[in-house]
Amino acid sequence: MSSAPKKSPAANDAAAARVPQAGDSLAASRPAPVPRSRYFVYFGIALVGCGLDLFTKQAMLGWLGLPRPLVDAADPANVARWRGDPALPHRWWLVEGRLGIETSINTGALFGMGAGYWWIFATLSIVATLAILTWLFVFRAAHDRWLTVALGSITGGILGNLYDRLGLWDAAGLKPVYQHGVRDWILFAWPETKLAIFNPWPNFNIADSLLVIGAIMLVVHALVWRDKEEQAAKGEGPGNRGQGPGARGQESKGSKTKPSAA
Repeated sequence: MSSAPKKSPAANDAAAARVPQAGDSLAASRPAPVPRSRYFVYFGIALVGCGLDLFTKQAMLGWLGLPRPLVDAADPANVARWRGDPALPHRWWLVEGRLGIETSINTGALFGMGAGYWWIFATLSIVATLAILTWLFVFRAAHDRWLTVALGSITGGILGNLYDRLGLWDAAGLKPVYQHGVRDWILFAWPETKLAIFNPWPNFNIADSLLVIGAIMLVVHALVWRDKEEQAAKGEGPGNRGQGPGARGQESKGSKTKPSAA
């Protein structure tokens, strides 16, 4: 027979109950890896949006050309190149007085602000793209599908306009000041309003539209998700409705075990 002392049932229970270590809570709090589908969603929206923006810019400028003041008219070949379809003006209405196409070059940012400082906007665009990638895939915010779609849209808009600001498109024949400008072609007007800014609204493009859509989605996300988090913190979520402080108190009282009679 073995001479080793037998462990009591209480000792066995204590050995089975392992004391939690500091690393356990750290591992439990570490977010799970980003699903592969989120990469497809984000990069798919960004690349398709950017590609659509670049294609429509090239198509519209090739069709309608550009206004003559933007062209270096010293060489007649430049005028001929950017004239577009001679039978059409540079402003062409789809819905008369409301929605149309007008080709132009924006050398600044929103509403033409910061004209000529294309390199600043290009730098900010690169920094913003890197920040979005870090947020989504390093800090793993891409677990949120809505956020992934919103930031994919914004990235598509950033890349579309960054391409133009870096002068990667063929701007030969234009005045130098426009060779790092952003190509715009969508025209919108709202004649009923007295605000001059709507008559017409400054020209924009698909990239600008993607930026606005993404920004609106971020605002909705901030408002809706914050409200859900506040409800969850107060115990007002769908699973906790009807369980007020009193109910939780009764539950905690009921969970206490009565002392056994010795």
